[in-house]
Amino acid sequence: MIKVASYNIHKAVGTDRRRNPGRIVDVLNEIDADVIALQEADRRFGTRAAAIPEKLLEMHSDYRAIPLDVQIDSMGWHGNAILVRNSVEVLAHDIMHIPCLEPRGAIMAHFQIGGKQLAAFGMHLDLSGLWRRRQAAAIIKLAQAKEEEVPVLLMGDLNEWSAAGGCLKDFTRAFEMVECGRSFHSRGPIATLDRIMHSAGIQSFEAGVHDSPAARKASDHLPVWAKITVD
Repeated sequence: MIKVASYNIHKAVGTDRRRNPGRIVDVLNEIDADVIALQEADRRFGTRAAAIPEKLLEMHSDYRAIPLDVQIDSMGWHGNAILVRNSVEVLAHDIMHIPCLEPRGAIMAHFQIGGKQLAAFGMHLDLSGLWRRRQAAAIIKLAQAKEEEVPVLLMGDLNEWSAAGGCLKDFTRAFEMVECGRSFHSRGPIATLDRIMHSAGIQSFEAGVHDSPAARKASDHLPVWAKITVD
């Protein structure tokens, strides 16, 4: 069994409007997943420094950020990052340029856990429905190509308020959507913005939203998670 999660950490700014990366690390430890896709993992302006200092993650968790070799001080690529337990073997990683109106990107990591290989794509899609569908099409094409090698997970904040339309329709033609639940806003969830999807070769048997007092305060999104097996 492998536990995976997706979490928009809002640059470590909580619902009290205070930046506190330590609270995010506390929530990551609560989730206790093997692989976690993060969104808004870097600050928006300036050097785009990581929202969670590397030393804090190293000292207070069993996680490390997969190095994307893009910017020295950043954790991710356009705010997207993937964390893995220290025991996970990372075999490859990549950044992806996708169609965008505002700066957006997606990332991929290929790793081995417990003798099983799989790849995970992390994403944070546009606020515009038209651009979301263009981005979904680009990511689907890349993920299907990767699926020829290994089973594939797709995780992130899709920014899709529709229950079944828009980019969800595009993704579900190619991948299975895991029903996790409403994750936004963390103080009173009304929207299912954060999603986990997977290809054939992966089975999900339990999923949900991580709703704890710490998570309700640490970010404006709640984390979503799924327990999966890989064939």
